[in-house]
Amino acid sequence: MQAPYDTEVTTDVFAEARNTFNCLIGQLTGTASATLTHDRLEETIVEQGRELQRQMLQAHLDLRALRERQQAHHARQDRQDATTAGVTGPDGVARRRLESGHHRLLATVVGTVTVTRCAWRAPGVRNVYPADVALSLPAVRHSAGLARLAVIETVRGSFDAAHASLVARCGSVIGKRQIEQAIVAAAVDVDAFYAAQTPVPCIASTVLAISVDGKGIAMRPEALRPATAKAARARATFRTRLAAGEKPARKRMATLGVVYDAEPAPRRPHDVIAVPGGRAGQRLPRARPSAMRKWLCGSIVTGPGPVIAKVFDHAEARDPGHARPWVVLVDGARHQLDLIAAEAARRGIGVHVVIDFVHVLEKLWAAAWSLHPPAAPAAEDWVAGHALALLAGHTGHVITALTAQASTAGAQRRDGIDACIRYLTNNFEHLRYDQVLEAGWPIATGVIEGACRHLIADRFDLAGARWGLAGAEAVLKLRALIANGHLEKYWHFHLARQHERVHQSDYQDGYSLTA
Repeated sequence: MQAPYDTEVTTDVFAEARNTFNCLIGQLTGTASATLTHDRLEETIVEQGRELQRQMLQAHLDLRALRERQQAHHARQDRQDATTAGVTGPDGVARRRLESGHHRLLATVVGTVTVTRCAWRAPGVRNVYPADVALSLPAVRHSAGLARLAVIETVRGSFDAAHASLVARCGSVIGKRQIEQAIVAAAVDVDAFYAAQTPVPCIASTVLAISVDGKGIAMRPEALRPATAKAARARATFRTRLAAGEKPARKRMATLGVVYDAEPAPRRPHDVIAVPGGRAGQRLPRARPSAMRKWLCGSIVTGPGPVIAKVFDHAEARDPGHARPWVVLVDGARHQLDLIAAEAARRGIGVHVVIDFVHVLEKLWAAAWSLHPPAAPAAEDWVAGHALALLAGHTGHVITALTAQASTAGAQRRDGIDACIRYLTNNFEHLRYDQVLEAGWPIATGVIEGACRHLIADRFDLAGARWGLAGAEAVLKLRALIANGHLEKYWHFHLARQHERVHQSDYQDGYSLTA
């Protein structure tokens, strides 16, 4: 039977914290504090309050160290054969030699503390620290709370801004390089977390919408894909400056994917586009389908293929029986269409591919400027008329009409209208908007377009930002995780996985100091 803790601790480990608290009370009740403004009072309480919290945490750790040492010695004394006493590590080797007074530092949100614990040792194997397991200490110097705070600050601003915020709140407990390393480490379990989740199912009539898009991120030269790096070197004109038209940064394409549910909302063409001349009367357009339970993912390390596969994995988790209508919204990029078709065929899923109607409108506007002078009011009615025809399912008639009008446009003004004709012809089978509107399905990629702006543009396009591959991947995954509303749930999962890695598979004699 294990001996109970010896609670008779001769040293008052909380004495320093108690003195600090009494000094703070004395300072606040003294006559000098009566002249302080509220901002000076706030500063005093925050600064001394943080030190008081650090001292209380340090005192508790010291108390646990005293109790651990007492319990270990008592346990060995209670055994008749002291050689059998000890601790068995995860490698199955018993450690029978006890050494107390081993120390390591732990940087926390209230400051840096020292963790004192007992080491159980044996020749030729790594030390075992039972206190590290009980405290679930990380392999690095920085605590889980500090890492979580670094995640929150980093995903919404630059690393410099995150470092300044952490220093203002926690003191000088972490550097910019350590923040970058903490972010990479914090994102390692995102894929495993989502693989273990079971989404809430929906009824068979609810639309299961999928959308995929890409956006470039400015990268450091070593983080570019080989083809991009080779092209950049080939186009370099000068060693010390940029040539005319040469861009200062090269980008690597990140792929984003989204899955969401939408209740059908049938509409008619004039609910989407006003008739030429504008709307008349008081009737309001019917509402479009609303996106619900959005789930985002993305990657810059892998190409679009793995991201599309991940999106299909999540969609199948929502609809394992393939009973719901699967609607895939894309902008018409041929490589995306091929990858989506291949993934759907591999899984035996029937999907309805819909080309984003906003992209179609942009093609119509480009064609309009081939037939109308710049800023001509008639161009708007021309676009509206053809757009309504497309929404009504008359794509062939629109192509025929544009082809006829292109012959009168003149050789120097046909680029826009020719591009529109090619776009409509190449995507003919995915432009059945009459059927899509009647079924009440979405026809635009606004959800994924908004995700590209929110996940990438708002964070990665900061002035002067140049990204490394590991950091960009981690920030992208964490921003998607937070956008999904899963940070709290993920963090518990991540800490559990981290505990397994550090204390069960690789026992923590390998305390690492981050650079």
